[in-house]
Amino acid sequence: MGGLPHFARIALLVCLSFNLVQGVFYLPGVAPVDFTHGERVDLKVNKLTSVHTQLPYKYYDLPFCRPKVIKDKVENLGEILRGDRIENSDYNVTAFVDVDCDVLNAYTDCDTFYTNENLKKFSDKIDYEYVVHWIVDNLPAGTPKTLTDTNGDVTEIYDTGFPLGFKADQDTPFQHPGENYINNHVTITLLYNKNSSYQGARIVGFEVAPQSRKYDVAAWGKSSNKHKCPPFNEDLEPQSVSESKDAKGKDILWTYSVRWREEPSIIWTQRWDKYLKNTDAQIHWFSIINSLMIVLFLTGMVAMIVVRTLRADLRRYNQMEANDEVEETGWKLVHGDVFRPPAKPMLFSILVGSGVQIFSMAMITMVFAVLGFLSPANRGGLVTAMVVLFVIMGVFAGYFSTRTYKTLRGTNWKRNSFLTAFTFPGTVFLIFFVLNMFIRGEKSSGAVPFNTLASIIALWFGISVPLVFFGSYFAYKKPLPEDPVRTNQIPRQIPEQVWYMSPLLSILMGGILPFGAVFIELFFILTAIWGHTFYYIFGFLFIVFVILILTCAEITIVMCYFQLCAEDYNWWWRSFLTAGASALYMFLYSIFYFFTKLEIQKPVSAMLYFGYTFIMALAFFVLTGSIGFYACYFFVRKIYGSIKVD
Repeated sequence: MGGLPHFARIALLVCLSFNLVQGVFYLPGVAPVDFTHGERVDLKVNKLTSVHTQLPYKYYDLPFCRPKVIKDKVENLGEILRGDRIENSDYNVTAFVDVDCDVLNAYTDCDTFYTNENLKKFSDKIDYEYVVHWIVDNLPAGTPKTLTDTNGDVTEIYDTGFPLGFKADQDTPFQHPGENYINNHVTITLLYNKNSSYQGARIVGFEVAPQSRKYDVAAWGKSSNKHKCPPFNEDLEPQSVSESKDAKGKDILWTYSVRWREEPSIIWTQRWDKYLKNTDAQIHWFSIINSLMIVLFLTGMVAMIVVRTLRADLRRYNQMEANDEVEETGWKLVHGDVFRPPAKPMLFSILVGSGVQIFSMAMITMVFAVLGFLSPANRGGLVTAMVVLFVIMGVFAGYFSTRTYKTLRGTNWKRNSFLTAFTFPGTVFLIFFVLNMFIRGEKSSGAVPFNTLASIIALWFGISVPLVFFGSYFAYKKPLPEDPVRTNQIPRQIPEQVWYMSPLLSILMGGILPFGAVFIELFFILTAIWGHTFYYIFGFLFIVFVILILTCAEITIVMCYFQLCAEDYNWWWRSFLTAGASALYMFLYSIFYFFTKLEIQKPVSAMLYFGYTFIMALAFFVLTGSIGFYACYFFVRKIYGSIKVD
């Protein structure tokens, strides 16, 4: 391996990293399945979720009828981190065979009697409006509803999952206000498509219509045909799960119906469309146009600075004869101090390296997502890709961190590399670990198992850390370009600044525009994460990301130029914090979103929300800060490389 070029070694390590990750986590493929008449169709149960708690639970954490042997599907890393726990069920679904009404208890010898303790488990989850998630042929169960866009066009879409039950809000002959009722009957509708290009048919839709039915369980117990549903009240008396005061419990019978319906208009490649059409595209276009206006405004300011002001200054400055007395003004006065290293150069380098790492991960992830490799059909694929790419992009973190540290005349590159490998990832992991302990205390399936935590640590220490040192080594060996101007031995005194150029105010002002370019898209991302919906508009997100890069770069160049004209040469940290301040507004917006859009009711759930949004804001801070720094760095090198200085 000693004779391999540098980039060949990096490519080899990347390939080995992918092989290791695939050995640790199962990465499933997505391919159509053709069903023939009479073939068994597996109905898998997943989890229960609630927008009020954000704490998912395994399906069999509640006392549903369960198989004699529960088989867990092998989840990938993304599924585990999302709280998915996919298991088998005894629902007997046969391809293209309708079932009028069948009793699930007959398959599992499931006891029909539920004690008050077990009833309370159901009732507590209904209080928090938990939703049940099932899967058939990799399609999640959907509840149909209609969506009307701004043009008045009506589209049918799916809400993922179906409600576990409901709380009565009005007094009727069979319902009492405040009492909870369980949906113990489901009508399963499976849509299929036939085509001459393949044998059999393909499932293109999975709809579930839940219903609460109070059966005469005693009559069913005396019946010889246990698969036949007993008669129930014609007025559809629902099945209550509120605690029985005059008895030790209640009898509940679990039943289901199956309907098969051909849908020639839906082909297999379009079967996810109803799950993904949950937003109006015009809102996203409005967001992009709004952001483009900001970019055009900033581009005009940068063009004015570069074309009119800077070019005139440089032409006048460079046309002076050597013996002429040149009266230096503005940014030219600080040429002897502009490349003076800032305070805390190691911390600065670590943040820049981590920002480049996140930038590389985000860019590659979005490219793959736009190309369709990270579709929702590949369950957990997006989260898995982000984690794996973040680990591998450690090579860029090490390279650019050490490169920046060397530019700032640092000498202890090994310590800088060590801190780069552990500062940002360690902070994120610590927050994640603490949150995970609280989730584990709630006995939620969202708690990451110990073996998965061990695997993540193995990826971190076994792949990411060596790659950071690998990149740092080559950055240390590579010679630096010479500064365009020399740095004076004695620092120049910075004159008193006007109030609007104070560091705090200029940083806060600079962060507004990058946040303004992305806040509408941020709303949809937060809604997808905390509303348990799919986010699959990566084309819009990619455009917004490019606009964010341009906005961060241009606002930092503008603010940097004004700062240098005020004879303040401490631009290193200011350039990073100007763009990075957008993360502060992002976190403040997340607080506003929490109190105005969410209905979280548990303290642990609130802690979970703010913990994860803080991680998002921290990542956004180092990402935008690094973009701002490099834009300002190349701008400063360019303008000071264009003047003649003895």
